Amino acid sequence: MSSEPNLELATLLVSCPDRRGIVAALSQVLSGHGANILDSDQHTDPHERVFFQRIRFDLSELLSDKLTLERSIGEVAGRFGMSYRLIYASKPKRVALFVSKHDHCFYDLLLRKKSGELACEFAIVISNHPDLEAVAAQFGVRFRHVPKTAANKSQAEDTELGLLSELGVDLIVLARYMQVLSSEFVTRAAVPIINIHHSFLPAFIGQKPYHQAHERGVKLVGATAHYATAELDQGPIIEQDVVRCSHRDSVEDLVRKGKDLEKVALARAVRAHLDDRVLVFGNKTVVFD
Repeated sequence: MSSEPNLELATLLVSCPDRRGIVAALSQVLSGHGANILDSDQHTDPHERVFFQRIRFDLSELLSDKLTLERSIGEVAGRFGMSYRLIYASKPKRVALFVSKHDHCFYDLLLRKKSGELACEFAIVISNHPDLEAVAAQFGVRFRHVPKTAANKSQAEDTELGLLSELGVDLIVLARYMQVLSSEFVTRAAVPIINIHHSFLPAFIGQKPYHQAHERGVKLVGATAHYATAELDQGPIIEQDVVRCSHRDSVEDLVRKGKDLEKVALARAVRAHLDDRVLVFGNKTVVFD
């Protein structure tokens, strides 16, 4: 969360074909309206010739209104063929947590939110099992049990989508939610979905990756936080981490080591998204520091 309470912060994320004058044009339009640029980071993909930039700025001494500023940014975007997002920090993102029975990632996110590490609101916890309802209650977060089987999956997803719409959710986090979302759900949700996969993707996609890793005798196991798409475990990767293992490690050892990685990788990815530091490009991401 911001440690600058007197500032009115906003973040501008842009991507466009690379050409001269982009940085100058954006700086001029912001400064011309009285916005004070606090930090700026940029990257150019040398192969695709695509430019990316993240600008964080203060609006507290704006010389015009926000609508006028937005129109001016839109004009610059039109000239350069930009895709862009303007995000105001005064409106915290509303997050839905999807969980099953595994609690390590769930507890970790709740504790990080309580300690002020995650600038968001947890709008609801949705689970296909009732096991973690008491945990949600302990942290004062609404819990909804939505049982899901192969027979009722479509109906259950309709219920979930209704809750997300009702609560105005901006982000879904799958904190070891042991269900495969349908492509229809991903499309209809119309908000980013972050998943934690207990493997260093693209290795060991699907179920029981630690068992697969043990069978292959790998020397590293990992965890991958990525945006969920209609294709299982194929979405743009946001964060990854690994730990060494050896022939002495059992499947249980790999699971234990992996759980630590899962918590950290998921938390980093969620924080990066909440801080508006992630730009998706094709099936990759640019994650600014």
